[in-house]
Amino acid sequence: MSEHTSERPAQHGHAAATDEPRPPRAPCEPQENRRQVLYWRLLARLFDHEEQAALESASLAVVEDIGLPTGLLDPQTSVDSIVQRHPELAAEFNKLMVPEPEEDGSRDRAAEVRRAALASKVLLNVFASGSGTVTAEQLTRWQSDAGWLERALGCRPGELRGGRAGAGNAHAAGGGAAQLAGGGAGRGAGRGAGAGGVSPTGTGAPGGGTMPDLSRLIPVIGPELGAIEGDLVKRMHLREVLADQGLARQLTPSMSLIEQLLRDKDNLSGVALANAKALIRRFVDEVAEVLRTQVEKASAGALDRSVPPKRVFRNLDLDRTIWKNLTNWSPEEERLYVDRLYYRHTARKTTPQRLIVVVDQSGSMVDSMVNCTILASIFAGLPKVDVHLIAYDTQALDLTPWVHDPFETLLRTQLGGGTDGTAAMALAQPKVAEPRNSAVVWISDFYESRSEPLFESMTALHRSGAKFIPVGSVNSSGRGSVNPWFRERFKSLGTPVISGHIRKLVHELKTFLT
Repeated sequence: MSEHTSERPAQHGHAAATDEPRPPRAPCEPQENRRQVLYWRLLARLFDHEEQAALESASLAVVEDIGLPTGLLDPQTSVDSIVQRHPELAAEFNKLMVPEPEEDGSRDRAAEVRRAALASKVLLNVFASGSGTVTAEQLTRWQSDAGWLERALGCRPGELRGGRAGAGNAHAAGGGAAQLAGGGAGRGAGRGAGAGGVSPTGTGAPGGGTMPDLSRLIPVIGPELGAIEGDLVKRMHLREVLADQGLARQLTPSMSLIEQLLRDKDNLSGVALANAKALIRRFVDEVAEVLRTQVEKASAGALDRSVPPKRVFRNLDLDRTIWKNLTNWSPEEERLYVDRLYYRHTARKTTPQRLIVVVDQSGSMVDSMVNCTILASIFAGLPKVDVHLIAYDTQALDLTPWVHDPFETLLRTQLGGGTDGTAAMALAQPKVAEPRNSAVVWISDFYESRSEPLFESMTALHRSGAKFIPVGSVNSSGRGSVNPWFRERFKSLGTPVISGHIRKLVHELKTFLT
């Protein structure tokens, strides 16, 4: 009987399996299980508004066990509220998702669980935006939470959504993403995508793989945040909010909100119109502060060495004077005799330049319209720069008289409608009095009703000697579509379309002016 039973497994093909040693099973990792529970809860809440009782109770146990506040699990509690009650967490939220390799290649799984809890809070608050009517308080709370997500990615609040840079300097207009691309943002400074590191969500790099490329993630996530914000604004009863001083004060200006205000301004009056104007001016001032920093050196120009240096003490080049007179050194007297003084050149070439900015004000170009109106006003404030501004859809409007005040300029725009660039060209061409001394910046997606005649006019302008700069988009997200028909022809003409971050246009204009 025993022999018969011992042979039965072999007859069923199991002998080989029992004879070969099985690989040892990996021990259960409690911290890994905790982290998975938090992320499964996050996914469940993002895709299903109904709570999963088992995941909720398990996540609560994890959060309490690791000593974090249970408010992290409440979608109605903002990150600001969490940080106000627990100030020590502010530093943990900052650059939370920036890769941070461990020094010895090991993984701190307890720290990964903690990061997972904090990251889940930020992601859930931002991406679970709900449905139905949105109040001013809800919009402001979402904007604040989105700012914390941007901080977690190593950027500044408002930087990724496009248009509003909260830090008020040049770096705020997109430097964070560039810094991250080089692995040098804050906590991750000097740490590239090395092996054994931690991913943005603290999951680690399995098998010593490379870190996620945040330089790719950030440009993608930015427009998505802007789209969510735009949807929230559209779901507001904006006119009623603006008519209430208390609610209006809760609004935080953003590109999406400014777009809605500009579209609806003709339907506002009284208190609502005054509050709308205040929000637009506030937003304009914030963006202008950032852009002004980027162009503040644009008027410097090249040194003009044809002009003799002014012989005053403040221009004295002491180092060069000593070097050139060293042959006059007297060792006996230990004295240097100077027979010639040298001065620094300070005069700069300041040839007046004419800058003609043509902006498509159709519905698809709102972000560019706002940014370029502000940018034109900044360049108009520089010495020796003559700036003209034209906006167009199916008709063209010369906004040059108001170019120094972007707020007043924006109030005169009419967003939406079709596009007919030939109307704008009719206003722009007579302004090019001295082609060699003129630049025409044309901002549009170039989906035109009359493409052939417009491109012929642009070609003639370029061949006259004027600098023609076609721009596909000038926003903070750096994303925008351009008519491929125009794109290919501009490339053949030798004037490729600039499409991306507004910094690219600033660089082009600085090059022309200097």
